[in-house]
Amino acid sequence: MGYRVVVVGATGNVGREMLNILAERQFPIEEIAVLASRNSKGTEVGYGDKTLKTGDLDTFDFTGWDMALFAVGSDATKKYAPIAAKAGCVVIDNSSLYRYDPKVPLIVPECNPDDIMQYSNKNIIANPNCSTAQMVVALKPLHDRARIKRVVVSTYQSVSGSGKAAIEELWNQTKGKYVPGQEVEASVYPKEIAFNVIPHIDVFMEDGQTKEEWKMVAETKKIIDKSIKVTATCVRVPVFVGHSEAINIEFEDFLDEAEAREILRESPGILVVDKREDGGYITPSECVGEYATYISRIRQDPTIDNGINLWCVSDNLRKGAALNAVQIAELLGRRVLKKG
Repeated sequence: MGYRVVVVGATGNVGREMLNILAERQFPIEEIAVLASRNSKGTEVGYGDKTLKTGDLDTFDFTGWDMALFAVGSDATKKYAPIAAKAGCVVIDNSSLYRYDPKVPLIVPECNPDDIMQYSNKNIIANPNCSTAQMVVALKPLHDRARIKRVVVSTYQSVSGSGKAAIEELWNQTKGKYVPGQEVEASVYPKEIAFNVIPHIDVFMEDGQTKEEWKMVAETKKIIDKSIKVTATCVRVPVFVGHSEAINIEFEDFLDEAEAREILRESPGILVVDKREDGGYITPSECVGEYATYISRIRQDPTIDNGINLWCVSDNLRKGAALNAVQIAELLGRRVLKKG
């Protein structure tokens, strides 16, 4: 016996990826419904070897459905997630709307699986921000061993994190560089993204942080340990898919780089590729379509007593969004619903 599953926002990048991963991982599904806005009703999406037509989110009845994976913005989530939850359907939400609600668990299954039992507070589970998700997978096993005091992270985030329009903008601006007369002005981003980097993701806050940087701080504290100090600089780069992060970690106790490497090798969701030679590391183009979070460039930081540097790469549409949501669904099935 399987689950009755709804995918909300099935026509977007993350929604389509959720359907791909549900099929790839053979998630036990008895019935599936794919929903979108009224304007996209009837759009066909793939699910394994099947083609499904999207229904209208506005008129859908969530009664009798086990779980709904939401891949829509905060405005739509604010309207429809409480409706689904009230109907008894557990919502797994990819937007930022519920991440900082103390009554809603923010889950990365490799890090804080036990927190999922808090789902019953509102019948809603939050999926973290893409840049946070891959980082905490790397931080948690190291924190368990040597207690993290402080994290300094710089991100190199792909345009797919901004949606289809951003992917098209990068592609068209890139073509325009080589074809005179086809130059494309910036519209998704405040500056040109092709052959450029932009140290600005999400809106600016009063203290000078961007919202993306604030999210990494708040979410890391909620998922792992509120005592960890985090400072982030988040940068958009001209890469289509795959986020990268340079992470500096300061521990309470000394941790040798060799031990850190072995801990990460044995940790769930991580693949270590760390050879001190040309090409002995992973780049974002190599992680596309993969489930793992890749760790490379593990080395001691000689400027502090208990420091480690590492390089972290992951497919942001997968571990940063769709894969983590499906892993939450799997965890929910194992721990709570127990149908599959």
